[in-house]
Amino acid sequence: MKNFQVELPVREEKVYDIRKFGAVSGGIESNSEAIHKAVEAAYENGGGRVVIPAGIWLSGPVELKSHVELHLEQGAILVFSKSKEENLLYLSDFEGIPNIRAKSPIYAENASHVSITGKGILEGNGDLWRPVKQGKLTKREWEGLMRKSQYTVQGGDGQIWLPSESSYAGWMADAEGKLDRSDVKAAEKYWDYFRPVMIRFYHCDHVLIEDITSQNSPAWNIHTCFCEHVTVRRVNVLNPYFAQNGDGLDVESCKYVEITDSKFDVGDDAICLKAGKGAAARKTKGPTEYVRIRNCVVLHGHGGFVIGSEMSRGVRHVEAVDCDFIGTDVGIRFKSAYGRGGVVEDITLEAIRMFQIKKEAIIFSMGYVLDKKQEKQPGDKEEIVLDDVPCFRDVTMKNITCLGAEIGLKAEGLPFEARLDFHTIDKIMLSDSMFVCDTESDIRNAGDILMENVEFVKEQK
Repeated sequence: MKNFQVELPVREEKVYDIRKFGAVSGGIESNSEAIHKAVEAAYENGGGRVVIPAGIWLSGPVELKSHVELHLEQGAILVFSKSKEENLLYLSDFEGIPNIRAKSPIYAENASHVSITGKGILEGNGDLWRPVKQGKLTKREWEGLMRKSQYTVQGGDGQIWLPSESSYAGWMADAEGKLDRSDVKAAEKYWDYFRPVMIRFYHCDHVLIEDITSQNSPAWNIHTCFCEHVTVRRVNVLNPYFAQNGDGLDVESCKYVEITDSKFDVGDDAICLKAGKGAAARKTKGPTEYVRIRNCVVLHGHGGFVIGSEMSRGVRHVEAVDCDFIGTDVGIRFKSAYGRGGVVEDITLEAIRMFQIKKEAIIFSMGYVLDKKQEKQPGDKEEIVLDDVPCFRDVTMKNITCLGAEIGLKAEGLPFEARLDFHTIDKIMLSDSMFVCDTESDIRNAGDILMENVEFVKEQK
């Protein structure tokens, strides 16, 4: 992997206290207008620090501009309201595909040198937005939700609770194929079905997220998309373990990224690298590349270090070192499916420590399809579209320790692997590692998976 440098934003020293623009603490009165005025003043004067002082501050979505730093002082809690008037819908994208979304609580588009800093807390009020699966809750927790609303639908694993009539109507329209994801006006009656990402930077450069706690997001917590020179350091990213789509950090189609000294305790994948999904995403070039991850801790989460399943523009030149995954569902997770296409390559993982992983310590999966009815597998006589075939290759893992997992190493390539003239999972090197697990490995439809000085120890029950 080549050496690279991630450039930090240039930050201006001028201070813009939101109280001077009419903000009122207490968490009752919305401060959207005051914060907007402070951001605009800083932007129009060449940049500066917009300060959220200690206290509880209610707001709608906040748009950051170039050379503006949003700084939350110790003791500051910025709470984002769920109101139809402030959380407007717009045509955006999700997983690289055009889609309607609500405005993110904090967002920036086409901005340079933007920052979110300080030791305060961003509270997303996500429990007012998210569906909840009954199987993830205790009986008492589920009864508590039912006292809030009686809107439920049947899911694959049982009942799913929805927080409002409009989100329920959106779910049903989507399930019946009646939801037009390009018509914003028609979608307004389902407005809170289109949950926003908490923090979203889109087509920005020189982005810094530092020291904050970001919690309880409506959907993904932090999302950087088509950005360059992104630094995330010393942050706490928190979501309930049952948070639907409650990812921690999703880095999508970004270049020059550094993620360090941060803690994740979330409801879905924790540190996740993405690059769009499928043929629609592949029309736009934009791999995720030159990413460095160091000294991070993951607790709850579907995966600690994750690539995919949206990786169709490619992910390459990635290094993850000195990280701890404790009680995570899966430790190191590579996932994709036929139809995605794209190549993941030149990935290095070193000094990863895992404890009590619920499923696989390491998995490479080409079968990640949430809806089996939409699974696209070519028949025996059907032509394979090579552009739709994804690939994981040139992955080096060393000094990996896992104390407790169901499976040490799992690799499952495409079932029609024999019909290809290349391997979809290939040139995987694992060395100087130890796994205490129930099952040593499960490898199917894969190329070279080399192990050197690797010990698998049967877990004692």
